[in-house]
Amino acid sequence: MEGEGEEPGGHGGGGAGGPPLRALCCRELSLLEFPDRYVIRSIDPDAPDHAFSIGRSDGLVEPLSEDLSSLTPSKVSTIYGVLGIIRLIAGTYVLLITSRKEVGTYLNSTIFHVTSMRFLPCNGALKHSTSQEKRDEAYFMSLLRTIESTPGLYYSYERDLTLNLQRTCKLTEERMHKPLWKQADPRFIWNHSLMEELIENKLDAFTIPAIQGNILSFQSVQFTLKDSPARITLISRRCNRRLGTRMWRRGANLEGSTANFIETEQILEFEGYKSSFLQIRGSIPLLWEQIVDLSYKPRLNLINHDETPKVVERHFRDVMQRYGETIAIDLTDKEGDEGRLSDAFAAEMEKLPYCRYVPFDFHHACAKGNFDNLQLLYDQIKENVESQGYLLINTDGEILIEQNGILRVNCVDCLDRTNVTQSYMARKSLNLQLQQMGAFSSSECISMYNDIYEKFKILWAEHGDEISLEYAGTHALKGDLVRYGRQTVGGMIKDGISALTRYYLNNFQDGIRQDALDLISGRYTISRSGPSPFQLNGFESLSYLPVASALIVGGLTMTTFTLNQVGRGTQHFISSVLWAGLTAGVVALVKANGKQFCSRPRLCGLL
Repeated sequence: MEGEGEEPGGHGGGGAGGPPLRALCCRELSLLEFPDRYVIRSIDPDAPDHAFSIGRSDGLVEPLSEDLSSLTPSKVSTIYGVLGIIRLIAGTYVLLITSRKEVGTYLNSTIFHVTSMRFLPCNGALKHSTSQEKRDEAYFMSLLRTIESTPGLYYSYERDLTLNLQRTCKLTEERMHKPLWKQADPRFIWNHSLMEELIENKLDAFTIPAIQGNILSFQSVQFTLKDSPARITLISRRCNRRLGTRMWRRGANLEGSTANFIETEQILEFEGYKSSFLQIRGSIPLLWEQIVDLSYKPRLNLINHDETPKVVERHFRDVMQRYGETIAIDLTDKEGDEGRLSDAFAAEMEKLPYCRYVPFDFHHACAKGNFDNLQLLYDQIKENVESQGYLLINTDGEILIEQNGILRVNCVDCLDRTNVTQSYMARKSLNLQLQQMGAFSSSECISMYNDIYEKFKILWAEHGDEISLEYAGTHALKGDLVRYGRQTVGGMIKDGISALTRYYLNNFQDGIRQDALDLISGRYTISRSGPSPFQLNGFESLSYLPVASALIVGGLTMTTFTLNQVGRGTQHFISSVLWAGLTAGVVALVKANGKQFCSRPRLCGLL
C-alpha cells in the first residue's frame, strides 16, 4: 500500500517501534496576555526558545525572538498546543488545546486525547465593522463555539498518527525527523486547513496534526495469551475531504471523495511481533442526498448527473492506488429506497473490472440479531481476505508479510451495520495473525478464550460508539451485536433513545454543525465583499418552528378541553370542530413544508 506522505526506501528508522522519538512539537506552552498582543511561548525544557505573537487587533502572526522579561503580562496561563488559526470577516481566532488526557502509547510514543479547546479571539478591529459584518461575525463565532466541543481528537508530540503502520514502517530515517505536518497524510489531518498560517510562518514546533477518530489502546485490551502479554489497539482516521454530518454529507462529491470515509487499523502486539489489519468504510460513492424534512426516515434521492460514472471511477481508482486490490462490500437493503441506491451502485460497479463488488443484505441475512450469519458473507470473500493478508513485523522490525488489498465496507450511514461487519472481519484476520505467530494452532480461534474475546468485542463496540458520535451525534445502534453477539432488552431501549436523539439532531441541530465543519475545513471561504451568506434564507426554522409547535400543542389542548364540554351545548361542539380543524391545518402546513422547518446549512451546497 502506498500513499501521500510516504517515501520509498528501506524499512525506516525505528518506524515500527524502537526507542521513543524526540518531541517534534512543543509539549507545553505559556499563553501571555499583553494589551496589544498575545504571546505563545514554549516552556518545554527540550524546546525552550520557541515563541510567536498574535496582534489582538489585526491578528498579525510573527515569530518572536525578543526578550520579554522586562514586560509584565496581565495574565499567564498554560496550554498544551495550537491546532491552528482562522480568519473571519473582522477577526483572527487561534484554536488552543486547553486540556488533554494521556490515553496510551503507539509505537512507544505517547498519545493524547483533546479534552477541551477554545478559540482565542484577536478581533479588536471588529468595532470598526458595519452592523451587518458584526452580525455575520457573531454567527461565525457561534460556529467556532460549536467546533470547540468536537469529539474524538487525538495527537502526539513525537509521532504522526495519520499514517498506518505499514506506511510508517517505510518512512526513511530522514523523513522521520521532519516536522510532523510534513510526514502526515493530508487526508486524515482534522485541522489541515487551520494549520496553514502556522506553516506559512514556519512555526513547525507549534504545528500539531490532529486526527479525528479514536485510539483505543488505553481500553482494557491488554491481556495474557498462553503466558505471554499481548495488546490490541484500534486506530481510526477520518478523512477530511468530505467532512460533515450524517444527513448533510451523503455519498460522494464530484472529485470522488465520500462522506464518513474512515480508515480503521487493528494492531496486535505479541511476543515482540506486530501485525496490522486495515479496513475502510465510506458512503456509497454516487451523487445522492437524503434531505431532512421532519419525517423519521427521509427519502433517499439519487442525483441525476452526467459525472456519476466518473465520480465512481475516481473514487475506486484512488482507493486502489492507495490500498491495492479492493473488495467493495455493500450491506444495504435490497428493497425500497435503499434497494434503488444499491441497484445504482451495482450498475456502476459492473463498469469497474478491477474491483469486486459484493452485495450482502445485512438486515435480511442477520434478521433477529443473528450475528453469526455474517459467516455467509465471509465465505464469499474468504479467499480474497486471506490473499490480501495483513502486515506482519518480526522482533527486528523487519516486514515479513504486507497487506496488499483492502475491504471497503458500506451501508447507508456507514455506522451500525458497517461496524458490526468490520468487527467480524477483524476477528477473522486476528485469528489468522495469531496462528501465523504460533500463538494459536490451525484449529484455535479467539472466541475459544472468553475473557480475551469479551475484551475484543467491547473494544470494537466502543470504537463504533465514538465513530457514530462524530458523524451522527449519538452512540452506534446495534452495539449489542458486537458486545454480546445478540440484542438485549437494555440494548433495544438504548438504541431507541439513540434513534430519537439522532432524529432531533438531524432535524434541528446538524445544519449549524455542518456550517461549522465547512468553515474550519476550508470548504467555505470568508469574503468581506459580496452578499452576506445569512441574508439568503428568509424562511428560518428557528423563527417558525416554535410558533408552529405552540399552535399544534395549543390546538390539541383546546380541542381536548372543548370536547370535554361538548355535552353542555352546541357552542362547545362547534369550538371543538374549529380547534380540531385549526390544529389539523397547522400539522398539514408543517408536514408539507418540513424541509423549511429543519436546520439547514447555509454556507456550502451538498456537492
